[in-house]
Amino acid sequence: MAKILVVEDNEMNRDMLTRRLQRRGYEVVIAVDGAEGLAMAQSESPALVLMDISLPVLDGWEATRRLKMAPETKSIPVIALTAHAMSGDRERCIEAGCDDFDTKPVEIARLVGKIEALLQRSKMQ
Repeated sequence: MAKILVVEDNEMNRDMLTRRLQRRGYEVVIAVDGAEGLAMAQSESPALVLMDISLPVLDGWEATRRLKMAPETKSIPVIALTAHAMSGDRERCIEAGCDDFDTKPVEIARLVGKIEALLQRSKMQ
């Protein structure tokens, strides 16, 4: 099954996402800030990144921009995760290079649907 990089600074959110994704057969690797997420995207070559937006060191907006600018990681799909679902956030995520957007608290069935759709789309490219 596909490898997913979870970039999340909140331990409870990381644990919940990891358990639920592993239960569905995904391999999960974890980064706790945007800078570590960028480094792990390059070293781990995940099939997809779940990117928290409010991160220490390097926020999710900037981490995604840099991920999408680097030739070796630009094709990795990114789903932004944010608790701050305000008007314009989806558009801001797309402008930063995210392929999709989801809100916290995460509804796992909805998120897995988005993950599977992006993984399928990236296989066809």
